[in-house]
Amino acid sequence: MSDILLRAENVSKFFPIHSGLLLRKTGDVRAVDDVSFAIRRGETLGLVGESGCGKSTLGRTLIKLYEPTSGKVVFKDKDTLGLSGKELKGFKRSVQMIFQDPYASLNPRHTVGHIVGEPLAVHYPEMPRGAREQKTKDLLRKVGLNPDYTNRYPHEFSGGQRQRISIARAIALEPDLVICDEPVSALDVSIQAQVLNLMKDLQQEFGLTYIFISHDLGVIEHMCSSVAVMYLGKIVERAPADQLFADPKHPYTRALLGAVPRIGAGKAKPGRALKGDVPSPIHPPSGCHFHPRCPVVKGDCSRVSPVLADAGGGHAVSCLRFPQSSPAARP
Repeated sequence: MSDILLRAENVSKFFPIHSGLLLRKTGDVRAVDDVSFAIRRGETLGLVGESGCGKSTLGRTLIKLYEPTSGKVVFKDKDTLGLSGKELKGFKRSVQMIFQDPYASLNPRHTVGHIVGEPLAVHYPEMPRGAREQKTKDLLRKVGLNPDYTNRYPHEFSGGQRQRISIARAIALEPDLVICDEPVSALDVSIQAQVLNLMKDLQQEFGLTYIFISHDLGVIEHMCSSVAVMYLGKIVERAPADQLFADPKHPYTRALLGAVPRIGAGKAKPGRALKGDVPSPIHPPSGCHFHPRCPVVKGDCSRVSPVLADAGGGHAVSCLRFPQSSPAARP
């Protein structure tokens, strides 16, 4: 059996813009634009990029919170677009999401016991109530919370504790894949480390596969085995994490890493500061989307759109400085 758990094939997600008295469609926000990648079982793939680059939209599209405008998502060798009935319910049981804001992702009207136990009630209605309550307590214990807190409400917990509740809810059904959408960005730095280490421990215990979305390169380096860098809806570089941080090849990746203060030898060299702002996803630049800000831009960059091509050493780079005749092999 293939160890590829999920495969995105030319996935795009556009949001229509309507204006005028008759609300006619006048354009699209190209949030995700022709993205392809694959993730193996047990892997942690990091999606990194500036705010607004399409990371969260891609994550939500992968688990069918959004339907793709084009392309397809293949999960366990099945196209998710055609799933219905029991197959769709099985897919939803196998993929879960941890959202960024623990203050908004938990229903304030429900107790912690209800929040964590609800997935079990929906997907395993035959489970006796006593067994479900015991499972809920076990889940709270696994994420480092007192199992006797099941009757408390979210407002009675700190931000870090609320995110632990979100994690308990996400692993309740023992999913194969968990999309982590900036799960620690709203937490204090000291609490971030605790939550990240907890997630690593749970990954080992449950055999989880993570897609970890973040703009924090330190978190990505700590958590991820491979990294995909996004810019304006496209993946511009993909590589094993250690190689990407040691030898970034795309000028955008170099700029991101160069903006992070680092101590010690063997780290990426500082990159040039980027000029200008991120272009609008409504009217992206022609050719390479990054060319208006690129420090090594050349003539063809404004006319030719590069593909994600094999740059050697496990790297795939979308840049005209690398041969465009050898498309990157998907893992």
